[in-house]
Amino acid sequence: MENKNILIVDDEKIMRELLEETIRRMGFPADTADDGSVAIQKIKSNNYDLIITDLKMPKVSGMDVLKTAKVELPDAAVVILTAYGTIENAVEAVKLGAYDYLTKDEKFNPDVIEMMVKKVFNYLDLKKENRYLKEEISSQYRYDNIIGKSTKMLKIFDTLRAIADSSATVFIQGASGTGKELVARALHYNSSRCNKPFIKTNCAALPEGLMESELFGHEKGAFTGAIRTRQGRFEAANGGTLLLDEISEMSPALQAKLLRVLQEKEFEKVGNTKPIKVDVRIIATTNKDIREEIKKGRFREDLFYRLNVIPIFIPPLKERKKDIPLLVEHFIKKYNKAHNRNIKGISKDALELLMRLDWPGNVRELENRVERAVIMSKQEILEPMHFIFEGDSFDSIIDYDSEDTNVTLREMEKQLIFRTLRNYNNNRSKTAEILGISVRTLRNKLNEYKEKGELDPYFMKGK
Repeated sequence: MENKNILIVDDEKIMRELLEETIRRMGFPADTADDGSVAIQKIKSNNYDLIITDLKMPKVSGMDVLKTAKVELPDAAVVILTAYGTIENAVEAVKLGAYDYLTKDEKFNPDVIEMMVKKVFNYLDLKKENRYLKEEISSQYRYDNIIGKSTKMLKIFDTLRAIADSSATVFIQGASGTGKELVARALHYNSSRCNKPFIKTNCAALPEGLMESELFGHEKGAFTGAIRTRQGRFEAANGGTLLLDEISEMSPALQAKLLRVLQEKEFEKVGNTKPIKVDVRIIATTNKDIREEIKKGRFREDLFYRLNVIPIFIPPLKERKKDIPLLVEHFIKKYNKAHNRNIKGISKDALELLMRLDWPGNVRELENRVERAVIMSKQEILEPMHFIFEGDSFDSIIDYDSEDTNVTLREMEKQLIFRTLRNYNNNRSKTAEILGISVRTLRNKLNEYKEKGELDPYFMKGK
């Protein structure tokens, strides 16, 4: 337990000394004040984690000390000491923000004091940890962690800043892996709703028969298996944000019920006709062409217009390749930390390779490849070979030495070997080290290329 600063306030010398001795024996420094006015001056000029104050004191009471502490030191805990006959006043102090109170009776002794102090410090540590976690979450979803410098992404950032603190419904469209959920979370954690729930519902993952109950909840006995009343996700998200992920997968019947909720701001649990009012911001996402879904009769046009108050379209990675270097740098840092690695960066050739890919899996696919490279690399700089998975066809990669775009894995491997040999002046030892293979393996590869007539004699003269 880290060091804590404590202030003891009591006009009785014997009581002050008992408290001070007990706290110092626990290993904590203790400051003292013999009346409320002195305590208030100390509170205004010092930082305390815990203030233990007598309630009844001449001139300035413990209640005044409490009120000052709540203003000057809002994170500090205040414990009230009270005689048996003034417990009602102590309870009132707790209502005004005191952590707890101790009664000066026959049971009041050093053990009771020590137990209370430990309880307070455990509470303060937990409070600090919760605040830290909230700050971490908030940091994780800041706009500057949605990586991009392309024109399209900068426009999205401008939109997010403009709408984050409103309650307007947002409809996010984009292919799988583009970061729709990340944008939704960023909106929530940068809004005034950030301390309220963020509830996600994947409309594609839940069976149609369970979706209504999941969204709106149900009463006990509403259907077979409903053995208890259950809160739905709308109710759970009250005051916060509800993300309806892949909303285009929602059934037409449920779309109609959702439309009513959006219009009326209320819903009914399954098995109950009593309406429940909620204050929920809706963010919906889809990876489909929603207008095409409307044409085919699979999505209600009126629901679309109700959801599409603020539209955001996240472009696929192949349309924002300018962002790839930033994303790679971000993911290297992320997975260095996650896997205790020390990758310094990525080579020019490797970055060129990544820039040539079409990325059908978008940012998620790029992240997966970078994570694998960080884990598997034995070098500090990532090279092209670290991003090649077994079974890759690389149809979208342009050949280094020709305009042929139909590149097989074997051909890509050969090009990497030749390119690395050239970069290191035909030094086989250095080439093998960079490629993460043995010199013997490299030699065998070169002999294979020679037998097939694919090798320039220059490459057989290396050291």
